[in-house]
Amino acid sequence: MKRFLFALSLLATPASAQDEMSVILDWFINPDHGPIIVAQEQGYFAEEGLDVEVIAPADPADPPKMVAAGRADLGVSYQPELHLQTAEGLPLKRVGTLIATPLNCLLVLEDGPIEQISDLKGRKIGFSVAGVEEALLSHLLSENGLSTEDVEYVNVNWSLSPSLMAGQVDAVIGAYRNFELNQMEIEGVPGRCFYIEEQGIPPYDELIYIANPDTMDADKIERFLRATEKATQFIVNHPDEAWDIFSGTAKELQDELNEKAWADTWPRFALTPRGLDSGRYADFEEFLHGANLIETIRPVSELAVDLGAQ
Repeated sequence: MKRFLFALSLLATPASAQDEMSVILDWFINPDHGPIIVAQEQGYFAEEGLDVEVIAPADPADPPKMVAAGRADLGVSYQPELHLQTAEGLPLKRVGTLIATPLNCLLVLEDGPIEQISDLKGRKIGFSVAGVEEALLSHLLSENGLSTEDVEYVNVNWSLSPSLMAGQVDAVIGAYRNFELNQMEIEGVPGRCFYIEEQGIPPYDELIYIANPDTMDADKIERFLRATEKATQFIVNHPDEAWDIFSGTAKELQDELNEKAWADTWPRFALTPRGLDSGRYADFEEFLHGANLIETIRPVSELAVDLGAQ
């Protein structure tokens, strides 16, 4: 009898073992991370044999560096930044997609003097991150008959909507349409977005999963993506119930801003996280090359991988 019980315990051990995995977010937990949190709460990671540690970074610049250095298995980052980081030599590749549309926009006051982008001539534009945002803004201006010489750039750090509402700047680039617009509405100073993908800028994946291609465990990442895909399907089918699950994980998520952001975010989650739109990455690589932010145009295979196609 003891031998039989011992044999059963040996058979049960592999099924109950969980592979540990660390995922570092791009910022503190917010509705952008819905599929990750819902997958955790619904047990989808456990179903895939994963014990996932979700980490909020101390500094939003940390995730790519930590993933490149092997200090996290997976990171949440931004497609535009991936192009620049890999051009600088960081060993990173996109392995999945979290949010499949741009969130960035050029934000102005709804009742302010800027009715069209050309009205920005002689005015101040706030930004947070040099590089990509400046390239986006330069393109937006040129598409509307202006140049960077026609405006004044102001680094407002991360104080985007507050600087706009306070009248310190006339517009900001880098504002997220699912957050800053809602924040301004709640504050009683409504804003209006010029959507960058409607102004000649190639559409891109706002949030992606990145890994170090030299050290990544493709099997674990595939299981992670299967779990988040299942979570995304649940969110799309039951957005209100999914919000209750998501917001129930932390009291600070249970406010008007996060609830409004959730409603604006969940339709943008990638329905097929593993799927890769190679043309999208090729187009954005060409855009950055034309903006003189990268020296050469590299093949998509150096930037991204479709694990499901391997």
